Amino acid sequence: MPHSEDLLIKNALQVVTCEPDLFDSQDEGARSLGLIDDGSVLVSGGTVKWVGKTSDLGEKASGISDVIDASGKVVLPGLVDAHTHTVFAGTREREYEMRMRGAAYMEIARAGGGINATVASVREAGIDDLVSSGIKRLASMLRRGTTTVEIKSGYGLETESELKMLRAIRKIGRHSAADVVPTFLGAHEIPPEFKGRRDRYVDIVTEEMIPAVSREGLAEFCDVFCVHGVFTSDEARRILLKGREHGLKPMIHADEFADSGAAGVAADLGAVSAAHLAFASEDGIEAMREAGTVAIVLPGVSVGVGKCTFADARRMIEIGVDVAVATDFNPGSSMVDSLLIVSSLACSFMKMTPAEAILGITKHAARAIDRSDSIGGIGPGMQADLVFFEAPDFRYIPYHFGGDIVDAVMKKGKMVFSKAQGGGANGRISGTETEC
Repeated sequence: MPHSEDLLIKNALQVVTCEPDLFDSQDEGARSLGLIDDGSVLVSGGTVKWVGKTSDLGEKASGISDVIDASGKVVLPGLVDAHTHTVFAGTREREYEMRMRGAAYMEIARAGGGINATVASVREAGIDDLVSSGIKRLASMLRRGTTTVEIKSGYGLETESELKMLRAIRKIGRHSAADVVPTFLGAHEIPPEFKGRRDRYVDIVTEEMIPAVSREGLAEFCDVFCVHGVFTSDEARRILLKGREHGLKPMIHADEFADSGAAGVAADLGAVSAAHLAFASEDGIEAMREAGTVAIVLPGVSVGVGKCTFADARRMIEIGVDVAVATDFNPGSSMVDSLLIVSSLACSFMKMTPAEAILGITKHAARAIDRSDSIGGIGPGMQADLVFFEAPDFRYIPYHFGGDIVDAVMKKGKMVFSKAQGGGANGRISGTETEC
């Protein structure tokens, strides 16, 4: 007897499961994606019950009246953005203009810009303003297929403001269809009031902020901006160890402007992921491989700041490092909220293949936030987060740079976006067969 919440998605042109063991296609180039041609997915109670060829459905679909005909569609797992700063106040478009005129990061910072400009805006903002703007941003990301978003604090840089950000992130998660993963990033920059007293600020992060965050259960991860000119590798190690003592899993901003040893710190501490990595050393990347730390590459940053330096994703993949691709959505260096756009950039500028880029925004991104047991793939027992694309082939997704090709988005078995319903919240009609 079918469950009352059973749902059948059938006749998909391709189902990209991201589970190689489920591969059932003539396209050998898609084996790593676990591609299934002419695929169907059975959903029960918000999770995937079965996935395979439509021709193998047989009696499995007997009695199910809630059916979506996905003919002509490519179906992917819900996209996972593993590195963002989605909660902020104010924008910095004037800095963008300064960069295009040749100003360097430190020059902008000295002129009152940079991270501390957003810090000032966030400190002044009320929590309700942070929540409402964050919900709108997540809705935009959801329409582009992103169903899980990691969001960092780091624009407060004082205890109460950091807690305000994390409380806002928690509220956003409760009011958004997308899942939200919260990260504490009190070590994002040295605030102006601690200029010349960086040791004291590190003390506040470790002895005041982290315990307060832990007491309220406001974050899952602890992050540090360990790059040249911000926090040193020794400071990062101290902060991340303190976070781990308080139950916060380590991740790290690593080696963005120069080799700061951050990739090695990530490996030593068993960090779940390390991001940026444009200047990471060969030894650091090798250590990450041995530790199983996921590399998160952020091509939107390189484009956003007008630089030609990208992390060497090709080399990382070749030596066996799992590479995730994320937006780094933030008001300063990467004002992009689309994983589809950055996956295209990863192919064009980092020479990732379309299959590698898709794994980077699904399976490997889920690993980067310690969620690979429930999201990032389409397999029995996985959360039924699905994205339906108007595309003739999975390669078309990064190929059609910035295209409006998301037809529908499903979260935990429920349609949360459907182009056919005018962008409404419910794209399936219970008890009937409908197209997505």
